Amino acid sequence: MSQPPIVTVIIAAPPDMAEVRALAAVRQLDCPPGQLEIIIARGRQPSVQRNAAAKVARGEWIYFLDDDSMPDRENFRRLEKYFSDANVAMVGGPNLCPPNAPALEKVFAVVLASWLAFGPSRARYAAVGAVRDTGEKELILCNLAVRRADLLALGGFNEALYPNEENALMDGLQRKNRRLVYDPEFVAQRRPRRTLKAFCKMLKNYGRGRAEQFRLHPTLGSALNFVPPLFCLYLALLAALEIFGGDKISPVVKSVAALPLGFYLLAILGQTVVSIFSAGFVRALLAMPLLAVSHVFYGIGFWLGLFTKLKTGGSQPRPEVVLEKIEL
Repeated sequence: MSQPPIVTVIIAAPPDMAEVRALAAVRQLDCPPGQLEIIIARGRQPSVQRNAAAKVARGEWIYFLDDDSMPDRENFRRLEKYFSDANVAMVGGPNLCPPNAPALEKVFAVVLASWLAFGPSRARYAAVGAVRDTGEKELILCNLAVRRADLLALGGFNEALYPNEENALMDGLQRKNRRLVYDPEFVAQRRPRRTLKAFCKMLKNYGRGRAEQFRLHPTLGSALNFVPPLFCLYLALLAALEIFGGDKISPVVKSVAALPLGFYLLAILGQTVVSIFSAGFVRALLAMPLLAVSHVFYGIGFWLGLFTKLKTGGSQPRPEVVLEKIEL
C-alpha cells in the first residue's frame, strides 16, 4: 500500500479558468515522490471551495494557494522543518510582486508593503524580519499551510467571513494555544491587482471583511483596523465644517481642526521617503497618493461592513464546488 501524502496543495480557482498558473510552480516543489497531493477546487466562493477540498484531502498538512500564487521551490522543505514541532499549527510567509510585473502593479506593491498603509500586515507583502511566532496580522491565505487536523477541529473556514475567513481561523488556533509561524523566506510570488479600480475594490473588500469579522469575533487585535474608518469620519466632519461652517467658524478653530490632517500629510511624506530606499524614487512618488487612497477605501469598506447583513448559511443554497485531483 502506498504511503499517504504529507502535504495536500489546495488551489481555489474559478470554474472557467483554463490555465491555473499556480499548478506549474507546485509541480516544481522539492518534494519526495508520493508525498504531494494536488487538488484544484473550482467554484465561485473560495472559502467554500477550500473547505470542500480540505474534507477530502489525504495530506497531514494542507498548503493553500490562490490560482496565481507561485510558491518557491523550497517551500515543502520549510514546511517539513516547522511541522516537525507538534505545537506548530500554521506556517506562512509573504506573497511578493514578481520582478516582471507591469509598472502599475509594482506601484501597488509599494503601497501594500508600506507601514503607513498596512501596518504590521505589510509582512504579507514584503519579507520582513526573521522567523517568528506570529498572529493573523502577518499571514495571508494565498500562501499558507495548516495542519489538516487543526483546521477540521475548528470546523474549517467560516464561509460567512470571506475574505477574512483565515483571520478568524488564526484567532481560533491561538485561543487553543497553537503556534503560528511567519517565515520571510516562505515566499510565493503573486501579482497585485491589475487596475486602480480593482485595487480600490480590494481595499474596500478588506475593510468590509474586517468589520464583519469584528462583529462576529471581536478581539483587541482589531483595534488598529478602526483607524482608517475613523480617519474617513474625520475627513467628512472636516469637510462639513468647511462647507456649512462658513464665516461662523473662526479661522483659529478651522486651523486647529485641520491640524491632524497636517500631521497625516507629514506622515505620508515620511513614508514616501522611506519607500524611496527600497522601491526607488519614481515608484515611491507614484505610490504617495495611493497611501491616502488605501486608508479611504479601507475605511469606507469598514463602515459598510459594520452594517451589512451577515451571511449565516442556513437555508441558503451552497455554491457548487468541483474538485479536480491532479496527477503528478
